[in-house]
Formats: sequence, structure tokens, C-alpha cells
Amino acid sequence: MGTVQTFLNSFDLSNLLYYLVRALAALLCIVIHEMCHGFAALALGDQTAKRSGRLSFNPLHHIDPLGLLLMITAGFGWAKPVPVDMRRFKHPKQGMALTALAGPVSNFILALVALGGASLLYHYAVFPTQLIYEIVSWVYVFLLYTAILSVGLGVFNLFPIPPLDGSKVLFSFLPDRLYSTILHYERYIALLLFALVFLGWLDAPLYGARTAVLTVLCRLVGLPEGIVT
Repeated sequence: MGTVQTFLNSFDLSNLLYYLVRALAALLCIVIHEMCHGFAALALGDQTAKRSGRLSFNPLHHIDPLGLLLMITAGFGWAKPVPVDMRRFKHPKQGMALTALAGPVSNFILALVALGGASLLYHYAVFPTQLIYEIVSWVYVFLLYTAILSVGLGVFNLFPIPPLDGSKVLFSFLPDRLYSTILHYERYIALLLFALVFLGWLDAPLYGARTAVLTVLCRLVGLPEGIVT
């Protein structure tokens, strides 16, 4: 994958703290994304995620190692899917679509909040001491990384390719028989998705979509667009 190779080529131990901050931001994005899936399912009548311990702030309950690595290195990735039993929804396909949509939407809201915090620091922060300057600087970096990675996670999961969230939304408009057939072969289609990711064929549309969303969010909070794009 091109973006992963770029990350490895640019890795420098002197920048290790930046990567640690990026990892913390990635964990926050993943936890929020997956918990919102679980809470949406619970609100719609399915307690599977709750019984599986997935309504938790503990990132260990949500991490997919490969997906987290890609989040840190490439800015796009995934987490361990929240278990959902769509049969428990009053309207199964619609319930599944809303549950799937909750994850990406939560990421865009998280990004907006993070950029709002970054904008406040950018415009109004004062630094009476060097220590305060260092602390505020790292908080600012964390907020920017959170916004970038959160939008990346949300955009990636909106792609209509199984098993990503966007596919659940798109397929909810399909006839029941075709919907069931696609779900049956979902794991095989997922292999195609992984191939596209590692070959870098999704890089251009992912970066384009992420940049567009970040540009809009920056304008909303009054933050210069070039900072995160």
C-alpha cells in the first residue's frame, strides 16, 4: 500500500511522540465509532452488542490490529465489527442501515468537536510559560489528529463495499432476496476490499473525500483549511 510505504520511509524515532499521539487519537476515533454502532442497535431493540461487552470505552474491546495499524500509518482503517442481530429490529434492513450509519456520523461529529477545540486554541490560547506552551501544543496536535483520523475512518466506512457500513446503507434499498444473497457472500467480497486497500487503489478517492469533508468542517469552526488538508 502506497501510504503505508510512505509512512515507513518517513519514520523517525525523533518523531515518536507524534506517532504516539496519533495512536491515541486513532483509539479514540475507533472507540466512539464502535460504541455508537452498539448504542444505535440497542436503541432499535438489539442488545447483542451490550451483552458482548461492546458498549465500553475500553479500546481493547474494539481494536482490530491491522485496522488500527492502517489508521496510524495511512489515516484510514477499521475496527472489530460490533455484533448485531438484525432479526431483533422491528424493520431489519432499515434498522441495520441506521446502526451502520451511526458509526460514520459519530466520526464526523467527533471531528467537528475536535476542530472546534483546535480553533479555540488557534485563536485564543495564551502561553505565559514554556510548559504551558508545550502542553497546549500537544493538545492542539491531538485535536487535529483526532479530526483527521476520525474523518478518515468515517469516509472509509461509508464506501458501499461489504463489510463496510456504507454497504449496509446501500443494500437496505435492495429486495430482500438479493440482500440475503449479498450478506451470504460478504466475507468473500471483503477479501476484494482488502486487496483494493493494500494495492492503494482506494487512496485517491479516500483522500479526496477526506479533504472535502475536512474543508467543510474547518470552514464551520473558523480554522484555516490548510492546517488539516
